[in-house]
Amino acid sequence: MPDRPASILLIHSDQHRFDCVGVNGHPLLKTPHLDRLAGEGVNFTGAFTPAPISSPTRASLLTGRWPTQHGCVSIPHTEAYRPADAALPTFTQRLNGAGYLLGHVGKFHGETAGPPGEFGVHEFVSGHQYARWRAERGLLPPPNDAGWFGQADPHVTPAESRLAWGADRTLELIERFASDGRPFFVRWDPVEPHLPCTPPQPYASMYPPERIDPWPSFPDPLEGKPYIQAQQRRTWQIDGFGWERWAPMVARYLGVISLLDAQVGRLLDALDRLGLGDRTLVVYTADHGDLCGGHGMIDKNYVMYDDVVRVPLLARLPGRLPAGATCDAFVCHAIDLASTFCDAAGLDAPEMFTGRSLLPLARGEDADPRRDIFGMWQGAQFGLYTQRMVRTRRWKYVWNATALDELYDLQADPGEIVNRARDAACADLLAGLRRRLIEWMASIDDPMLNPWTRTQLASGLTS
Repeated sequence: MPDRPASILLIHSDQHRFDCVGVNGHPLLKTPHLDRLAGEGVNFTGAFTPAPISSPTRASLLTGRWPTQHGCVSIPHTEAYRPADAALPTFTQRLNGAGYLLGHVGKFHGETAGPPGEFGVHEFVSGHQYARWRAERGLLPPPNDAGWFGQADPHVTPAESRLAWGADRTLELIERFASDGRPFFVRWDPVEPHLPCTPPQPYASMYPPERIDPWPSFPDPLEGKPYIQAQQRRTWQIDGFGWERWAPMVARYLGVISLLDAQVGRLLDALDRLGLGDRTLVVYTADHGDLCGGHGMIDKNYVMYDDVVRVPLLARLPGRLPAGATCDAFVCHAIDLASTFCDAAGLDAPEMFTGRSLLPLARGEDADPRRDIFGMWQGAQFGLYTQRMVRTRRWKYVWNATALDELYDLQADPGEIVNRARDAACADLLAGLRRRLIEWMASIDDPMLNPWTRTQLASGLTS
């Protein structure tokens, strides 16, 4: 007898680093509710974003396809932006057609030409409504004296924060949908912990900056790296920042994550209270990571470091996923999640989806786990810049179409500081990774694999 359709709660945050979850080893950060989710479900420690930028990955989540396949390769208001191809099927449409009630709270970033309601979602509560809610209660706007670097928000309590507001709206949808009796899919997309981080107290001072050690990737002189990485520092006017400048920003970032974690706890408790915990797939993940001082840089852009391409991914579904398990298999998280949600609903994924369900993978039933993982980048607000990545357990190769190659030995150099692309001892290894990148680009009909670039990659003319 097939498994009955599960209800689904997706908590999809913005710019959350893999290493910023307690269960993933951060020495200071407190995330008891995310840790609980991992303890009652599966921690996918090999999850990587298809593109470390918002709209393209969010479109991949809906369509189960790579950015170059669905067409959304950048964010709105940039020269490369366009929404995903509206003719492509989405998992939300598939769930809607199967009788699910669908709700979406929080961020929508132009990943599709129309709002979520045009792609199967019954109710969409935009995160932009929070500003009006806050003003109606006489609460001053968040301070912005420090710009993107963030600061404490003295005008609200944690219960009045945007995170708590979003969790409240999500709870309202869950309660209302649950009373209907049909399975539901509810998605909460908080903007946090994306910069600027403006946590209220006590979260703003929860992590003393002097106790926060630098990221392994922080002390990067950028020697032998593409020029654009040093330019990123100059563009943001952070060139020369020491860790004493970064630590307060990281402290606020961690504080926001702990506030987010508290809201995750509220949602998990609500599922228990409603008797839904044992038949709801709960997934926590993020669209991509955050440099947050890694490599001396801020935000993301122009890089494929693990700081931004590796993401947390936790999933719980009692009876269909093991409890307290760790799965280190490579996961292309957005693309695989699209297929996973169809599987949890007892549905076949659309033929055009290129991912695989995480349910059999977590149970050890996937007979052909990936031996490597890929990623891409096309550009954002600072201009176009083409990158493709292939990563194995030990090595990462980044093809920068208009700059130096990058090659990192992740075993010897987990911070990705030393670029080995011009090391003669790595020549054969590099050639093999280039061949593998060509294979993958060909498999997804990547338009950047053309007669010129194929020759460039195959002949080793890229560095």
